Amino acid sequence: MTNYLPSVGMEVHAELLTRSKMFCRCAVAFGGEPNTRICPVCMGLPGALPVPNRRAIEMVIRTALALNCKIAYNSVFHRKNYFYPDLPKGFQVSQYGETNPIGYHGFIEIPDGKGGLKQISIRRVHLEEDTGKLMHLPSGGSGIDYNRAGVPLMEVVSGFPPDIHHSDEAKEYLVQLRLLLLYLGVCDGKLEQGSMRCEPNISVAPEGSEKLGTKTELKNLNSFRSVQLGVQFEVRRQIAVYEGGGTVAQETRGWNDGNETSYLMRTKESEQDYRYFPCPDLAPMAFSEEEIERMRSELPELPMAKLHRYQSELQLNDKDARRLVEDRHWAAYFEECIQHGGDPKQVCNWMISEFAKSLNETGQVISDHAKDDDPERDVTKVSPVHLVELTQLVTSGKISSRTAKDIFAEVFQSGAMPSRLAENSQQISDGDQIVGWVRQVMDANGDAVAKYRGGQQNVIGFLVGQVMKSSQGRANPQLVQEIMKKELEG
Repeated sequence: MTNYLPSVGMEVHAELLTRSKMFCRCAVAFGGEPNTRICPVCMGLPGALPVPNRRAIEMVIRTALALNCKIAYNSVFHRKNYFYPDLPKGFQVSQYGETNPIGYHGFIEIPDGKGGLKQISIRRVHLEEDTGKLMHLPSGGSGIDYNRAGVPLMEVVSGFPPDIHHSDEAKEYLVQLRLLLLYLGVCDGKLEQGSMRCEPNISVAPEGSEKLGTKTELKNLNSFRSVQLGVQFEVRRQIAVYEGGGTVAQETRGWNDGNETSYLMRTKESEQDYRYFPCPDLAPMAFSEEEIERMRSELPELPMAKLHRYQSELQLNDKDARRLVEDRHWAAYFEECIQHGGDPKQVCNWMISEFAKSLNETGQVISDHAKDDDPERDVTKVSPVHLVELTQLVTSGKISSRTAKDIFAEVFQSGAMPSRLAENSQQISDGDQIVGWVRQVMDANGDAVAKYRGGQQNVIGFLVGQVMKSSQGRANPQLVQEIMKKELEG
């Protein structure tokens, strides 16, 4: 059997976080009553002229810079002509060409699964307008909601020939691209709501072949899982077609999440079918070098750079660093803890264990900024100052780890400062007092003492536990361990 090499090109559409649409002042929002956020401009009525959204243009430039792209200092909008019910104008305002899109010839780095990074080329980052949305009605017919028509839409297209050759790489590419857009604040990344959509272009060819196979496009995948499974299915399907002596047709296919299969939607168009030409209603865009450099200087620290810093400078392991970086609000909270003098490893351990557990159980969010993404949820009372103070109490030996968990539970409920709650829970490190407890436990547990002295040294854990119980958890556990061992062997 022939060995085949898959090739996957990625087209990702991201709705931009602007208040108004791309060429008119209609509001941008998710859901709502159909066809209530429309006007003559976004509906393409005669005599209505578009005015570009400057904020959307700047968001695309910021994204292109973050993706290491070249910037087209002079760029124009094109009309992409096709007739489909969700396109009220009969054309879509988009961008065309190799070096005309706002950003072109860049790259993004993704984890390669082996502890390193793989560079995925970016062909272009361009700006266009979204289409309307076809809806199946309860009566059995279909309707069209044009509220989404004209929403600023950024498209990021990976390089050609493709650098992605595995479904895991396709998934990781989307994960990292989404995370970058979230850090930039240009898209909310909600795949389930369609504000970010992925369309892989998949082909297979015999290994060593200089020519790529015929590609198929999977349309509007809305989860990381569907991207991974969709690529896997199409690779298997295309190989089966070739092995059966058939040919793969260039086509657009839908994805059925229920049975995890693709299905034919329509024959895939070519670029010539769209009859691109410069939009006569929109003036060319011109950017100065000063504007571009200003936006470059305003870029935040990006996810992969932050991950590297956490590992190299803060000495966090790969797993813990990733857990922090994968949520920008989580990372911002961690950064604030460090600014208040927190030990990176101690803070990280508390965040990904007790703190994360409590947030999940109560449905609370970590900060006011996180609440912006989910307004229905309450913000935790545990500030970075609370968490830093708690970890410092443990590190200094004033309270034990066990006591710290009890104090944290109270802090989470009331918002009280850990130092005040710890006043009556100070850890006891007085050697004489601990010796007294140790001897009492040894006298009361002669069988365990005999077993230890007979070679069963693991029973020391039981004896130490009895001392901690006698001290109501306040004895310094390390000191208890040392004294217990000394008394048993003395």
